[in-house]
Amino acid sequence: MQFIENKTFDEIKVGDSAELTRTLKSEDIELFAVMSGDVNPAHVDAEFADSDVFHKVIAHGMWGGALISAVLGTELPGPGTIYLNQNLSFRHPVGLGDTVTVRVTVTEKATEHQRVTLECLCLNQNGEIVIQGQALVMAPTVKVHRPRTHLPEVHLHERGARFNALIAATKPLAPVPTAVVHPCDDVSLEGALAAAEQGMIIPILIGPKAKIRAIAKAANLDLTAVEIVDVPHSHAAAEKAVELARAGKVSMLMKGKIHTDELLKPIVDRETGLRTERRMSHVFALDVPNYPKPLLISDAAINIFPNLQVKRDIVQNSIDLAHALGIACPKVAILSAVETVTPSLPSTLDAAALCKMADRGQITGGQLDGPLAFDNAVSRAAADAKGIVSEVAGSADILIVPDLEAGNMVAKQLIYLAGADSAGVVLGAQIPIVLTSRADGLMSRLASTAIAQLFVHHSSKGIQP
Repeated sequence: MQFIENKTFDEIKVGDSAELTRTLKSEDIELFAVMSGDVNPAHVDAEFADSDVFHKVIAHGMWGGALISAVLGTELPGPGTIYLNQNLSFRHPVGLGDTVTVRVTVTEKATEHQRVTLECLCLNQNGEIVIQGQALVMAPTVKVHRPRTHLPEVHLHERGARFNALIAATKPLAPVPTAVVHPCDDVSLEGALAAAEQGMIIPILIGPKAKIRAIAKAANLDLTAVEIVDVPHSHAAAEKAVELARAGKVSMLMKGKIHTDELLKPIVDRETGLRTERRMSHVFALDVPNYPKPLLISDAAINIFPNLQVKRDIVQNSIDLAHALGIACPKVAILSAVETVTPSLPSTLDAAALCKMADRGQITGGQLDGPLAFDNAVSRAAADAKGIVSEVAGSADILIVPDLEAGNMVAKQLIYLAGADSAGVVLGAQIPIVLTSRADGLMSRLASTAIAQLFVHHSSKGIQP
């Protein structure tokens, strides 16, 4: 066990010194900004910093000051020290990757009140002085020897950053005519209008006109120049949306205040719906803190107990979406409870069969592996511990779950326990369907719309689902 020990006033001698060395990382700057609230763009905006006086991102000046405080409080004098005064002169900027050595040296002792004066010096890797100053402290008189406290791990996550990137990717694209099915609450109506304001969609609101206008008025939402198709109820709204899609007047559907089953019923009608040869499936797109990239999960909303052929379509739909999001060859992990083919676990047999289907060209555009347990799919350390040799393990872009129950649990656990942001879309019909839940906020609705818009434009280039 590591210990922390001070030097009492009587033990301290003029000329005593202590130091620590730290290399500046982007996480240090971000954490200091979060803690202090100092978001000066010279520290947190690379584009601005490049045009600023130092032409690079630099540390907050008091980051170095905090390191001086760390040496005084933990090394010399150490625990029990009371800070009385500190002056600092900032001589040279500290940039990302610079290594700073902080050294404090005792220059004077005063018996009255056990005061100690220390010279404080911060040098970079080139020996240049970056900070220079003097500290006055009251040194401890009682010896302290204690186990060193282990600090908690800190994980920085910019909420919504990956979804904002998806939304930004739609800026050069033309808005997509979209049927918004029964937007009869303020949340779904606001989401559709916000997507229109972002230039992602041209909304056609389908539902009871008087009710939609009343909701807009109560929520202070502007319906000027927005087309409304008046129908009496939610059943009729879903049917009308399918009719517009079959006529080629809309290229996306967006769920409003309507139950998913009610929305899908006219879509899956064999005679008048939007079915294709491909089975429809839902894909969650999650931005999970501590996972280095977006994570797609399917199917967690439509197919309850998919057989092998349905799973094949689920996999292909997910791969097609990944392509639309700019992932050239997505890594697809077929999940089960174990990583070995086990006859008593049918999901492992399906996983092995899906991988062989990919080998034979029945699934294209992705790199498959399975069966893989969840930990092996997302953690390279877990995969290595099991001796799994795989390009997919530990780095999956897509997780294919055994059934809806498992998928729903995985997705909801990541959302509610791991703080993931979620978006979702249904693929496999003639056009994509933005399928959000009542609990989804505006960001989730915008991200779901962006994903569907990207898919529409990707498909229009001749890459058909």
